[in-house]
Amino acid sequence: MIDVHELSRSFGDTVAVDRLTCTVRPGLVTGFLGPNGAGKSTTLRMILGLERPTAGQALIAGVPYRELDRPLRRVGALLSAGDVHRGRRAVDHLRWLARAGGIPQARVGRVLELTGLTPVARRRAGGFSLGMGQRLGIAAALLGDPEVLVLDEPVNGLDPEGVVWLRTLLRELAAEGRTVLLASHLMSEMALTADRLLVIGRGRLLADASVPEFLAANGGTRVAVRTPDPEPLRRAVEREGAGVEGPDGTGALLVSGMPAARVGEVAAAGGITLHEVGERAVSLEEAYFRLTGEADAVAYRGGAR
Repeated sequence: MIDVHELSRSFGDTVAVDRLTCTVRPGLVTGFLGPNGAGKSTTLRMILGLERPTAGQALIAGVPYRELDRPLRRVGALLSAGDVHRGRRAVDHLRWLARAGGIPQARVGRVLELTGLTPVARRRAGGFSLGMGQRLGIAAALLGDPEVLVLDEPVNGLDPEGVVWLRTLLRELAAEGRTVLLASHLMSEMALTADRLLVIGRGRLLADASVPEFLAANGGTRVAVRTPDPEPLRRAVEREGAGVEGPDGTGALLVSGMPAARVGEVAAAGGITLHEVGERAVSLEEAYFRLTGEADAVAYRGGAR
């Protein structure tokens, strides 16, 4: 488990992380989202003891990372796949990490096999493609068979097959009771992988919820309506207090705050022809941008910019 309490980090007058409090629970894949500059990387670095907080604390299994006994066997991390000696062979890189972390050498062969790197184990890391380098970073994170995984953009550079492999692996590891914290900009992949989401903006926590709860709180389900008379329908449902967006790329108006049956009734009362009416759930990407966009608007009105 990862516990973050009132965690803050300032660089001069710039507040990168502002009193962040959250818990990353075992048995779940927790997605960590936020715009560029939101404080995600700084938070991960403080969790891993690479950055000292200005205030607050980050604990892993109840203690700071720096106080863990044999930390490489307790926590696996991937912050940058490029953090490897380019002239060192993949197998030697992992053997060196195993010796440094008190990890049995047998684990080297196991993670090479697990990540699909056995055929290239004796190639130098400097000759690896971006995807192969990413797999090596994942192998290093898994080397100690850790109970906690902290991964920053782990699918970067992976081909579609590799993305599916990693998604399956992370969900299996969480199902074993491990704690998995995953930062990524790929909303479509996060929607398929994460059980729970932490969203930050300007260093502050904006959301801590399961994926279904997050979607319901930031858009839920809307009614998609296709009509040859969009403007009369727009005015009619807005008079009823509903919100309307679009038309979208399919030519449909997206009505929120009104069930599909009532949309049909309003259209019928106004003599408006409807070609299609159906419910459409918001995507994770739509919900995310709605939340972070509203947070930015509030910050702007409050003079934060």
